[in-house]
Amino acid sequence: MTYCVATMIDAGILFASDSRTNAGIDNVSTFRKMRTFERTGERSLVIVNSGNLAVTQATLNHLDQAVRRNIEPNLLSVSSMYEVAELIGLALREIRLRDGPYLQESNVDASANFIVGGQIAGEPPRLFLVYSEGNFIEATAETPYFQIGEVKYGKPIIDRVIRADTSMSDAIKCVLVSFDSTMRSNLSVGMPIDMACYYRDSLQLQNMHRFDNHDNYMQRLHQTWGEGVRRAFAELPDFQWS
Repeated sequence: MTYCVATMIDAGILFASDSRTNAGIDNVSTFRKMRTFERTGERSLVIVNSGNLAVTQATLNHLDQAVRRNIEPNLLSVSSMYEVAELIGLALREIRLRDGPYLQESNVDASANFIVGGQIAGEPPRLFLVYSEGNFIEATAETPYFQIGEVKYGKPIIDRVIRADTSMSDAIKCVLVSFDSTMRSNLSVGMPIDMACYYRDSLQLQNMHRFDNHDNYMQRLHQTWGEGVRRAFAELPDFQWS
């Protein structure tokens, strides 16, 4: 399992993904689940993924090969983020059509999901969720974030904090707390966590960071959040029996 989240706020888009891949209790590995495509000053794209590792890697390699071989259209040639999401959906369908029947013979789940966001010159930042079937939806002011993978543990804090006017600094804290809550309740999500911060109209990724088990900030956030939750709980009014 995995956990990925992306939030779209006025300041830009924040992406984060864990890197644990679990194929059974005795087969746990680490794979990066974030990929970037850039042409500085013209476009900046970030993709995070969850689901079958072979399917997600094959889909991303298919998209990467199109860029390297200058096969049109590709992620660096299309003129809108909508077309970027469309390319990912088409590539995913192609890989699942090719590999899906063989995976089903072994009762292997071939599903995969992608979140893609960023900005292409001439349009505002945009964020999309691409479903396993290849169709997709776009984030809006009313729904300014997407999650994929093991989403339920990290959703409450995002629902309470993230709004369009949330600062990038607060969004970073919120997303990391979301990961901390998820990792505490589900062992199939784990470090390292990759984070990419895209600022509106910059057309380049200037801030990327990988949090591992020894990251001082992540340790402080874990401790401070835990203490704060316990303190808030202690301050709740007692129920009075009538």
